[in-house]
Order: sequence, then C-alpha cells, then structure tokens
Amino acid sequence: MKRILITGKNSYIGNSFSEWITNDEDFYVEKVSLKDDSWKEIIFSKFDVILHVAGIAHVSSDPKMEEHYYKVNRDLTIEVAKKAKKDGVKQFIFMSSIIVYGDSDKLDGTISISTVPKSSNFYGNSKLQAEEGIVSLQTNNFNVVIIRPPMIYGKGSKGNYPKLAKLAKVTPVFPDFPNKRSMLHIDNLCEFIKLMIINNESGFFFPQNKDYVCTSEMVALIASASGKRLGLTKMFNPLIRKLLKLELVNKVFGNLIYDKQMSIYKDEYQIRNLEESIKLTESVNWFE
Repeated sequence: MKRILITGKNSYIGNSFSEWITNDEDFYVEKVSLKDDSWKEIIFSKFDVILHVAGIAHVSSDPKMEEHYYKVNRDLTIEVAKKAKKDGVKQFIFMSSIIVYGDSDKLDGTISISTVPKSSNFYGNSKLQAEEGIVSLQTNNFNVVIIRPPMIYGKGSKGNYPKLAKLAKVTPVFPDFPNKRSMLHIDNLCEFIKLMIINNESGFFFPQNKDYVCTSEMVALIASASGKRLGLTKMFNPLIRKLLKLELVNKVFGNLIYDKQMSIYKDEYQIRNLEESIKLTESVNWFE
C-alpha cells in the first residue's frame, strides 16, 4: 500500500485525486493544511509520498501580493520538500504549471522540450524558483516529480474554464476562430498522478489531453452539453487576429500547446477525450 499525504486540504487537485483513488485499496490518503505551522509537527516518515498541491493558484498583478506568492509558492514548497527528505519520504510530487514558460503571446505558441522557461509574472516565477529549489534534493532514495500541467478543467474547477462555460450558456453566437490549446481534464491528471506514484517516478512531466483544444469547439460542446443553442461565425476573425496581442484576447484565442511528444507516457493516462470530459464537467450530478 502507498501512503500519501496531500498538502492543501481544500485544493481542487488534491480533493479530486483523493476522490479518484478512494476505493483503491492500494492507496491510503491523508490531507493536511499548511495555513499554520502545525504541519511541522507531523511525522512525515509514515508516508511514502507527499503530493504537494498547496499554493496560490491564481495570477495576480497586484505588486503587494508578490512577496506572499514567493513565500507560499516557493519558500513553503522547498521547506516541505526538505522535511519530506529528512523524514525519509520516498517521493515528492510538486504541481507546477505551464505558466513557467510565460504568456502565449510571448511565445510562438508551441512549447517543445528545448523551450527554456521564462515566466512573465511573479506567479510563474514563484513556481519556477520552487522547482529549482527542490530538484536539487533528488537522490536515489528521494524522487522528485515536477508536473507542469496546462490549463486544468473539470467539475468544480476554477480559472478560465468556468468563465468560458458561463459565456457558452448565455451567448447565441461565438467566433469560429482556429486555435490550439493544450488542456488537461482533471480525471486525466488524477490518473497521471496515480501512475507517477505506482511507478515511483522522478523528473519533469508535461501531461495533457490526447488532442489539442480549439476554443470555439470547446464552447460549442459546453453549450450543447448544457442544452443551449449556439452558432459559430467567422465574421469576427479579422478583428480577433488584429487583437491577439491583447492579453485577454490571446488567452481565449491564442495558441499555447505542448509538443505531443513531451506528453507521451509508457502507461495510458489520457482516459477522457474532449467531448466526454465536457459532458462530465457540465453534468449536474457528477461528484454529487
């Protein structure tokens, strides 16, 4: 049996993963909050794996928040990893982000294995510096896994997906604009984490859905799953192309993808395709 401690009691990823393996007798899970120092009294040695998902997950441009981002996303991550190693934990899994590569409008749209991370805000930089601080802890007896997922979505997720879903349910038309985004449904991520633990992996990993997502296609699928009628039109495409340098427009219609070769793994984890994942995400009774 693998004994797992999840940092971040109210984490979307942590709670989803705990639910994912709840009936698997090969796993035992506990969760802990890092909001105060009580976690330091926990004896980590009784766990095989630390799944570190605690942190600030949203992007802020408020300069007053910068110090807090580094304190939580970088310093706390390194502190937890060092305690895990000292206490004899065998594996430390850190949830980083595609954000370490910067905004899509700063890239050519495609991230390859040779793309050098270059964050464009202190959220991304705090994640990148956390990676740098824990990767050096890797030894034969302490495996460090760093996962850089693209946008994660699923029932109850936060971030950009709920905003798109809300729009899909009220707008009668939406631009039919060709773009590609790497995305990751929460079930695919949970299965991937499970495989990381089973195989006692170490290193950097870039999981994503099997197929790239076109924003227009996703919005249409959300509307359909919600029983709404939505028409796609190309009439706005010339304007969108002119406005792609704007951050908001680029986040919706820009390209940001991982080379698919980066996301291949020896075991199957991409168990949900796009259409199925949208139906599950928009299902009223899912997880209830």
